Formats: sequence, structure tokens, C-alpha cells
Amino acid sequence: MTEDDFMIRLTRDEALVLSDWLHRMMGTADFDDLVDRDRAVWSPLYRISGTLETSLAEVFRPDYPVRLQEARNRLLDALGEVGRPTGDA
Repeated sequence: MTEDDFMIRLTRDEALVLSDWLHRMMGTADFDDLVDRDRAVWSPLYRISGTLETSLAEVFRPDYPVRLQEARNRLLDALGEVGRPTGDA
């Protein structure tokens, strides 16, 4: 790692959920339109997505959907009420 490199640490659950989300969002019109407002963001997005994709063996396992849902549930439990819709809109 050089002095100009920056490291972000994620739990395996965070990495799994983020990887899945990026895989589903990248290439959609809404996501691409948002990122295209600041095209330089594509560079770190591609790096993060590629690193996650090549680092997570879970995505190739037959029980991937179960592992992903379990990871999502653990993260949601840890969040508690953070980000939860307030109800009446």
C-alpha cells in the first residue's frame, strides 16, 4: 500500500450486502444517471465493486441467497431504527 492509497475496512456482512447492491444498481438508468452527474465517481465505484466481486467466495456458492439474506438481517438488526421510514408520509 502506497502513501496515496486509502483502505476501507468492512465486515464480511457489509461487504456481501454492498457487493450485491452494487451489482444490482450499476447499469440501471437511475443509478447511472445519478453517478453521471459526477463521472469521476465511476473510478472508485468500479474499483470497490471489482474488489468485492473477486474477494467474496460466497457469491459463487449455491447457498448465496441464504447467506446474503442472513447478512442483511444481521446488518438491519444492528442498525435498529436508523434509516427506517417514519411511517406516515
